[in-house]
Amino acid sequence: MNYTQIRAFHAVARLGGFSRAAEALHLTQPAVSEQVRRLEQAHDLRLFHRHRKRVRLTEAGSRLRVLTRRYFEIEDEIDAFLEERAAMMSGRLRIHADSARHITDILTRFRRRHPDVKIQLRPGNTGTILDALRNWDADIGVVGQMPGATDLDSLDLGSTPIIAFAARGVVPHGIAAMTMRDLAGYPLVLREPGSATRRQVLDRAQTLGIGLDVAIEAEGRDAVRDLVLSGGGVGFVSRAEHNPDPDIVAIEVTDLGARMDESIVHLSQRRDVRLIRRFMEFARGATLTNPVSESARPVSASSRRAKAPDE
Repeated sequence: MNYTQIRAFHAVARLGGFSRAAEALHLTQPAVSEQVRRLEQAHDLRLFHRHRKRVRLTEAGSRLRVLTRRYFEIEDEIDAFLEERAAMMSGRLRIHADSARHITDILTRFRRRHPDVKIQLRPGNTGTILDALRNWDADIGVVGQMPGATDLDSLDLGSTPIIAFAARGVVPHGIAAMTMRDLAGYPLVLREPGSATRRQVLDRAQTLGIGLDVAIEAEGRDAVRDLVLSGGGVGFVSRAEHNPDPDIVAIEVTDLGARMDESIVHLSQRRDVRLIRRFMEFARGATLTNPVSESARPVSASSRRAKAPDE
């Protein structure tokens, strides 16, 4: 059975003429006539009575018309089913984030819209997250201080200053601001290498010629906060990620001059993966209508290609 010939016959039988069938099929009339002729010839059947520009089904044509109507009705049902399934999102989306705080609201709303999508959320620092993306161990990353990279697409979430914080009693009462040199007199609790916050603090100290006492190196933001809360030293965090606590003092570092930029990123070569594309579209719309923080800089209207410094 030749699908093209059956389709041509069905169109002529349904519409009552070769011209109308050709128009519906976006073909020329001779092309449609030729397909029907080949169908009749291949099966030694006469399907239409032809008289000038008018056609009428033969008995064999009428019987075939009953069958093709059922055939194409099933085809329409298959198309409708596939379109319906295409509109439904399902699967697993692996997200690695330096802080889930930046996308908690986005994730909640995304899951509400697409309840069949399973989210796997894992912590990490900028370095480990980018490694996971490039090894295809993660689909989406949320990172600070987006590096120059031509293989990544990103969506800006915003930018907030980096502050210090300490448990009450560790620094003198009433102190709300300090310099980097002031902080050199305290033990510091910093995240593991690969942390963008750690890098900015240490780079600034080196620029100022100040030696810092990194007393404790902790894996993850929560571990830093727990150690600081226990009196282990002074930590650093972006203001957007700082959780107000009566037992913790937030300290502005007047000469640090560092800000934490947060971005949602994914590999450029995977931008057409259905779940990744849909999540980025959703995140873009969510951040345009509901920025992550009041201090966030304007969010780009679309995912931008991260560029290396020399581009």
